[in-house]
This record gives sequence, C-alpha cells and structure tokens, in this order.
Amino acid sequence: MIYQLGELSPKIPKSCFIAPNASVIGNVDLSENVSIWFNVVIRADLAQVKIAKNSNIQDGSILHVDKGFPINIAENVTIGHKVMLHGCTIGEGSLIGINAVILNGAIIGKNCLVGANALVTENMVIPDGSLVLGSPAKVVKQLDEKTKVMIAAGAAHYVQNNHHYKKELKQIN
Repeated sequence: MIYQLGELSPKIPKSCFIAPNASVIGNVDLSENVSIWFNVVIRADLAQVKIAKNSNIQDGSILHVDKGFPINIAENVTIGHKVMLHGCTIGEGSLIGINAVILNGAIIGKNCLVGANALVTENMVIPDGSLVLGSPAKVVKQLDEKTKVMIAAGAAHYVQNNHHYKKELKQIN
C-alpha cells in the first residue's frame, strides 16, 4: 500500500515494482526500476527516504528515519531480507545481508558487503569495497573483484525480477 502522510507523498516511477502488501509512507523518492518486495515497510515521516535506480529492498525489511537522519540508498544496491535501516546512507553497488541492522548516521561506502546479522552502529563509516561482519560490525577485509561482480549480478537479477513480477503477478483468491 502507498500512503500520503499529510503533505508528504511518495514519488514512484511506473518502472518500479511495489509488492501489494508492502507499505510505502510519506516522503519516499524512488528512482527507475526500484523494487520493494513483500512485507517491506518504508516509513518516511520525519525525513526523506531516497532510493536510486536499480536498487531492491527485499522481503520483510524496515526503513525508517529520524529528524536529521534521512536514508539515502545509491544505485544498484541490494537490501537483503529482514534488514533494518535507520537514518543511514548506503553506497552504490553495495549489498546489505539478511537481518543486518544499520543505525542513524552510518555510512556504507560503495561496493561493500555487510554480512548477515551485522550491527552497524550509529555514525560508523565503512570504506568503499569493504566486507563488514559481526555485532558490533567490523571491517574484515577488502572485497575481491569476483565478489563485487557477484553482488552486481544479484542487483541486476532483481531488476529482471521487478519486470517479471510487474507483468506476471496475479492474485488468485
């Protein structure tokens, strides 16, 4: 469902896929080919949530903001299942693993992989190309080119899935 909140209305291009049971609320600005999957909640009531082209927000994720802490997600980003993003910035080509939590003011660089269940604490800055693991999260190493290519392929797959679901998803009950 897509909701206006007062004067705050989501901006959603026709090329986006929004799952029928996702909630997109308020000051949300989506770019071309963004996909928002099942049971996602994006609540932009106190600041903007901006998601750049070809990025995907997978099932069960929650995106929320605080005053002074918008969410900015760059191009070709994959946000895995059940991720919690709160007032943070995600760099181009990054993948945020299943059930990770990224808190206010954190900045994830370009082409990063934040592992499953990682906790990126407030105001933490992750350099470009990093593998980040743990709770609290730590940079473990720099990603190799093979891993960066795999992450890019995953984001491209979700752009294709976006088009497939827009065309083929039909409710049958």
